[in-house]
Amino acid sequence: MAGVRVLVTGGAGFIGSHIADLLADGGDEVVVLDNLLPTAHGSRTPPPYTGRHRFLRGDVTDAEIVAELLAGVDAVCHQAAVVGHGVDPSDAPSYALHNDYGTAVLLAGMHAAGVRKLVLASSMVVYGEGRYACPEDGVVAPSPRRQSDVDAGRFEPRCPSCEAELSWQLVPEDAPLNPRSTYAATKLAQEHLAGAWARQTGGSVWAMRYHNVYGPRMPQNTPYAGVASLFRSALARGEAPRVLEDGGQQRDFIHVHDVARANVLALHTEGAAGDIIPLNICSGTPHTVGDLAEELSRACQGPAPQVVGGARPADVRHVVADPTRARTLLGFTAEVGFAEGIADFATAELREPVTP
Repeated sequence: MAGVRVLVTGGAGFIGSHIADLLADGGDEVVVLDNLLPTAHGSRTPPPYTGRHRFLRGDVTDAEIVAELLAGVDAVCHQAAVVGHGVDPSDAPSYALHNDYGTAVLLAGMHAAGVRKLVLASSMVVYGEGRYACPEDGVVAPSPRRQSDVDAGRFEPRCPSCEAELSWQLVPEDAPLNPRSTYAATKLAQEHLAGAWARQTGGSVWAMRYHNVYGPRMPQNTPYAGVASLFRSALARGEAPRVLEDGGQQRDFIHVHDVARANVLALHTEGAAGDIIPLNICSGTPHTVGDLAEELSRACQGPAPQVVGGARPADVRHVVADPTRARTLLGFTAEVGFAEGIADFATAELREPVTP
């Protein structure tokens, strides 16, 4: 599937813009829709890097604009979303509007236009806590962390049966789904909506469950960004990155260039007609949040991280992905190593700062 015309929603954003550029580099025609939401963009003016594509500022919640842009499109790469941990429950209407209602409008428009291929930006957050094993009871769902344990600096999840400390394992795509934040709930709802659309239309969906993405064009100074952006924003202000818990939280950090490659592979790979296929999009090599903060502080020649303890209510301890399915079905393997990627990120272009 080469030389296709692709609508990239959120194509001026962090991940979407890299996907749009990589598609264009490969000879595909790109149409970009982005509302330039102030929670992620410091300006309502399209970033310069969107200039090579047909760009329309608008929202996926606008059925007329969506219908206009879907004309003649072969596939949709749906990246538009409100992302991140957010501030508090007052964010919920915005998340539900942009992520879920917007996805419903887009899917209805795709049905009307006869577009049958969707690559959907999902997230590791749909899993909630990762996969854990108890030395006595095997693979178990961890007990909820008690605030008293967090206050005492005991962060590792425990077995619900014997209270033993659990060890983390790689999370496969068929792991139980247990979203723990507003954002996570809306990402899982997007998957369900897309799955229903696929079954009703015979369309195909690749659901790209991104793990911790970092790299050029991340937003700055916003609670709607990933931990790498928060650390980099602090260092740009001359401040030490603040690391919650003890810094031992295991994550899979993947460079945005690899994430863009995975999306392009999915757009050029036949999916399962009438079905949705979730894929972990990850590096396959875990690192701790403390590792990230230390590596980035060194690369930026900034102050050493501060480990401050505590945990936010929706935080999870460990989420480390199994990369097997994406390698098998798409031939995708991450290429950018952790040290190389963080060194690049330390001096990479970020978007204009978001005004608080």
